[in-house]
Parts: sequence; C-alpha cells; structure tokens
Amino acid sequence: MASTSDIRNGLCIKYNHDIYKIIEFLHVKPGKGPAFVRTKLKSLTTGKVLDNTFSAGHKIEDVRVETHTYQYLYAEGDQFHFMNNETFEQITLNKSILDAPDLLKEGTNVMVQINTETDLPLSVDMPASIILEVTYAEPGVKGNTATNATKSATVETGATVNVPLFINEGDKIKIDTASGSYMERVKE
Repeated sequence: MASTSDIRNGLCIKYNHDIYKIIEFLHVKPGKGPAFVRTKLKSLTTGKVLDNTFSAGHKIEDVRVETHTYQYLYAEGDQFHFMNNETFEQITLNKSILDAPDLLKEGTNVMVQINTETDLPLSVDMPASIILEVTYAEPGVKGNTATNATKSATVETGATVNVPLFINEGDKIKIDTASGSYMERVKE
C-alpha cells in the first residue's frame, strides 16, 4: 500500500476494480481546509482518461510493474507486434494500449510495463521524440520562415503533423510523441 505522497507520473495503481496509470498529478494545499492531490488517470484496459482527487494521506494500492525494452516489429490491423530485446520473445498488443500508434516506425524501441503478478503488459512508453521522414507536403516557398503559419504534412508512418511552411517532401523532422507536434527539422 502506498499513500498520496508516493504519487508520481507513470505510477500504476488499482482503483475502482481496474488498473490505472497516473498521467498527471498536482499536490494542492489550499489556505483553508485539508491538502489533496488532483490526478489524471488513464485506464490501462479501456484507455479512458478520468480526473480524480485524492485527499492527503489517502491509501492507494499500487501495482508492481517491471519495465522491459521491446522493439516494434509490425502492425496487423489493430494488433501491434513487439519483440523483447533481451529474450527475443514476441508479444502482441492492442492499439488501445499505445499512446501514439500512428507515430510508431518499425524498429523503434519502446519501454513496456508488465504487471509482475499476472505477467500481462500494462502500458507502452514511447521515446520522448521520434525522427520521421516527410512523405507528402505542399511545396515550400522561399521566405516563409517569418510567420508561425503551418501546413499539414504526412510522415512515413502515415500520421499527419502540422509543420512550418518551409518543410518539404523528403525532409526529416523530429516529432514530440506526447503531443504529436512538430519540434524541429533534422539535418543529416
């Protein structure tokens, strides 16, 4: 059993007969009244996100998890196949477990959290950013770097990302996997 002082991002807990992962949290100490912790929880079975408030000192039941590095192999419909980098064992996960499945490129290493009691995968943590090649974008025009105007571009995984006007087909761009937004152009 853990308490609200142990809450951190990525902690997996049992709550309302389900397993949730804490996405965000904020300790609040109002001037009047007791302290509390405001959290955003993501269900690891359904993928739904809910807001919840725990009073300070509230006991929460945490789930013991192990984290392993897996390599993304391929997708088959809504099923995504991964391979453990140490044991070469393969697992298949549903699309709903993944945070940004449209940004996954074959060969990408991800961190998979596995429940130690049931040996079932709970969640997949993507790298903070990923570098992908732009496969389609409207042509850029010289001098379009002064404003913050954006256009849609399609990357090699099929995802659509808003990029600055100077990005062209064939450019490699760095994308933030948490928000799915453009970070910078990568020159090699």
